[in-house]
Amino acid sequence: MEKDVLENYNKAKEISDHVLEFAKPLIKENVKVLELAENIEKKIIELKGGIAFPVNISINENAAHYTPDINDPLALKEGMLVKVDFGVHINGYIWDRAFSVLIGKETHPLIEASEKSMKKAMDAVKSGVRVYEISEIIENTINEFGFNPIHNLCSHGLEQYKQHADPSIPNGKNTIQQEIKEGQVIAVEVFATNGVGLVKESSPVLIYRFLQDKPIRLAEGRKILEKAKTDFEFLPFAKRWLTSITTGIKLDLVLKQLMEMDALEGYPVLREESGGLVAQSEETVIVK
Repeated sequence: MEKDVLENYNKAKEISDHVLEFAKPLIKENVKVLELAENIEKKIIELKGGIAFPVNISINENAAHYTPDINDPLALKEGMLVKVDFGVHINGYIWDRAFSVLIGKETHPLIEASEKSMKKAMDAVKSGVRVYEISEIIENTINEFGFNPIHNLCSHGLEQYKQHADPSIPNGKNTIQQEIKEGQVIAVEVFATNGVGLVKESSPVLIYRFLQDKPIRLAEGRKILEKAKTDFEFLPFAKRWLTSITTGIKLDLVLKQLMEMDALEGYPVLREESGGLVAQSEETVIVK
């Protein structure tokens, strides 16, 4: 890995360390998810980092892709299992992290399962190890707690301005022979559930990403595409970041049109298929 690239990753990690320390005490009863997400995002900017994607605050059976909506009234309550997923980038080089908290409790067996599984998988991520070996560690460790991994979610590579890159490392057992290589950057992302172990796409869609320019009649649509390329640097962005362009039904209509035209990709909330609780743990590692 080139020296300047490594420096970018190290700086992103350093900022994310501070953000993690800042964020954990904020997660408590009666805090609104909108306030929580905005405070974390502001902290990243304050520390001179880039926001790699909107802060995800997914609760209970929601595994991923919930970020607060505009004026979102949702507040944290005792007993909620909350996942906080955030990313910091420096010049497009991303450090991706996530952790889980059970409001009102010190911990929960699902959180312990995801954290232990993530740590064991991280120890195994070395040059020459094969994807199936890491996945087996993840599933076996979660099974030891009596839970299931979410089979259709993966750990993933990270590349410049690309949050999900090669390789994909499923949470569940497989036969993928692909080798991990020195210099790859991998987000080891583990999801444990007391449900069946699958997620499905659900509503709402609150996160989007630029795909390509398309001719669109509405001026608001053209402005959104331009903002996605310039301000958001082709990285995922939140619906709530677009209020300077338009709001309300008009914003929903424009975003819908842009997705139908394949100008934008939407990220629906991912919900555990059987309604099971989900815990998430994630850390980034540079392969030695």
